[in-house]
Amino acid sequence: MSYQVPKFRHPELPVNDLGYTKADYEGSISTLCAGCGHDSISGAIVMACHELSIEPHKIAKLSGIGCSSKTPTYFLGKSHGFNSVHGRMPSVVTGAAMANRDLLYLGVSGDGDTASIGMGQFAHVARRNLNMVYIVMNNGCYGLTKGQDSATADEGSVSKKGDPNVYSGIDLCGTAMQMGATFVARSFSGDKGQLVPLIKAAITHRGFALIDVISPCVTFNNNPQSTKSYEFVREHAEATGTVDFIPMRKEITTDYDPGFSHEVTLHDGSSIHLYKMDETHDPFDRRSAINTLEDHRSKHSILTGLIYMDKDSRELHEVLETSQRPLNQLEEGDLCPGNKMLENINASLR
Repeated sequence: MSYQVPKFRHPELPVNDLGYTKADYEGSISTLCAGCGHDSISGAIVMACHELSIEPHKIAKLSGIGCSSKTPTYFLGKSHGFNSVHGRMPSVVTGAAMANRDLLYLGVSGDGDTASIGMGQFAHVARRNLNMVYIVMNNGCYGLTKGQDSATADEGSVSKKGDPNVYSGIDLCGTAMQMGATFVARSFSGDKGQLVPLIKAAITHRGFALIDVISPCVTFNNNPQSTKSYEFVREHAEATGTVDFIPMRKEITTDYDPGFSHEVTLHDGSSIHLYKMDETHDPFDRRSAINTLEDHRSKHSILTGLIYMDKDSRELHEVLETSQRPLNQLEEGDLCPGNKMLENINASLR
């Protein structure tokens, strides 16, 4: 059996501003279970990067261990990639970002990789506001080890093994906001119309951007009693509103409908248009966002869409005032300026 994508492509496939087709952002053929929500998320990442006209070699994709962490093989095959150990992806991203600030860092993780063994690293990468996109493919179970409940499984949720989960689930969006994340969103793998604009906005955001994507496990956790099943999510999802992402163009055009509640201009000049459905929810106020999450949690509904964003985010490089030149481009003279410079530094400290 071959796992290679066929090289033949239709000669008239649409191209982006760089002349790339969507096929240029794909990877190998997926070996995940047929119907796995993770493959839909991979497709959304491919679509977002293609439509944003990002050069593939300027993206670094990183992951940990789990079904979700296999997915970087299936998208952005021409980008940099690193598969780390279980729960340690944030450390690897941090080191890479400190060495080369010019790359776009895309971390992919799962609910076990993030909310269990990797919880400490997840909390600290959020509070440091590292400039990265952190996508959690959240299916509420350990799909590689026969479907045990994960830390994000809701209390009372029943997987295919038949026993209700007795523990309260960890809400990764709420945890991220408590830890200081500056962009927090939730979506559903079966809703590309919502997910793709959220990924675009997260990529453009300067700082730590979390997207918690509910992605049903078709093998172990897609029965009607599961709160991570396709059926349950479709029946209980409530969106904060409709999100439109408008990229920065040389010529400004009005290719969107008027009537949005908020327009947010991002650091590169792009903008997000929010059509709010719940007027009590302020996505730019952390306390309001946390309260809205808790309100929906108490109603056993799933809040999707853009939940919180800090419009004045300062990412880690700005906070630490690091070199504008990537560290991997600095030469020996820059890193070792000599004894005279050391003497001057010591003298200034006396």
